[in-house]
Amino acid sequence: MKKVILFLSVVLLFSCDQTGFDTATALDSKIVVEGWIEEGEYAEVILSSSIPVSSAVDSLTILSHAIRSAKITVSDGQNQEVLRLKRDNDRIPPFIYYGSDLLGQAGKTYTLKIEFLNRVVTSETVIPRSVELKKATYVKNVATDTTGYVFIEFSDPVLEKNYYQIATRIDGEEPIFVPAFYGNLNDDTFNSTVVSMQVNRGVLVFPKTKFKPYFTDGDLIYVKLRTMNKTSYDFWNDWQNEIVNGRNPIFPSNTSLASNIKGGIGIWAGYGQSVLSIQTKK
Repeated sequence: MKKVILFLSVVLLFSCDQTGFDTATALDSKIVVEGWIEEGEYAEVILSSSIPVSSAVDSLTILSHAIRSAKITVSDGQNQEVLRLKRDNDRIPPFIYYGSDLLGQAGKTYTLKIEFLNRVVTSETVIPRSVELKKATYVKNVATDTTGYVFIEFSDPVLEKNYYQIATRIDGEEPIFVPAFYGNLNDDTFNSTVVSMQVNRGVLVFPKTKFKPYFTDGDLIYVKLRTMNKTSYDFWNDWQNEIVNGRNPIFPSNTSLASNIKGGIGIWAGYGQSVLSIQTKK
C-alpha cells in the first residue's frame, strides 16, 4: 500500500488524535491546516494540531495525530457546504476532509471556517484564472539513456500579475501531484512572455523509494501548471527554500512557513490549473 505525504501533514503538522484526546494539550497546541481548492475541483483539507518539535516524528506518529472531529465549512459567498471526512490510504495521515457541492471557479473567493473544541480557525483565498500549459515533452540527454527530464512551455499573460507552481505525478507510483523542485515561479523573473523550462521531480517526505529528480522510460507522467496568489506563492517558496538550503523540511530551522490561517498555521490555497500527460516509451 502506498503511503506518501507531501505538504503540511509533515511540514508543520504533528498533532493529537481524538481518541483519549488530552484537552489541555489541545488547547496549548496550534491547529495546522493544509487546504486547497482548484478550478474545476472540490475543496480538500488535511487537519492536525501541533506538538513540540522535540517529539519524535515518523509515519506512525503522524497517523495517530490527525484531527478527525472538526467541523469544516467552505463558502463562496453565496453557497456553503460542510466538508465530510474520509479515509485515504494514499496519504499520511490517511484522513482528509472533502467537499462535493462547491466546485472551484476562477475569480471566486472561498472562505474556510474550522470549528474544533472551543476554537475557530478561518482563512480566505481566491482562485486565479488558469494559464494553459501548451507543451510538455520528455527529453533525454543521450538517446540510449533510460531516464530523462520533462520540458514545458506556456505563455505568461502580458497584462496580468501571475505566480505559478509546476507539479508532476507519475501514474501508478504517485497518487498525488508533487510540486516540482524549483517549480515555484514569479513572472517578474521572466525574460519573455513565452516560458520554456525544465521540470525536475519534487521531493516527497516518507517516499516509497529513494528520491530521484528525473523520470524513467515507461512512465506515464502528468504535468500540472497551477496559478496561485502571492500568499500561496510565499508559502511554497518558503518550503522550497528549506529544501534547497538543506534544512529539515519537517522542522524548519529558524522560521515558520508563511501562512494565511487566522487562529492557526498552514495554508488555504486556491489554484487555477492546466494539465498535460506524457506517455514515455519503454
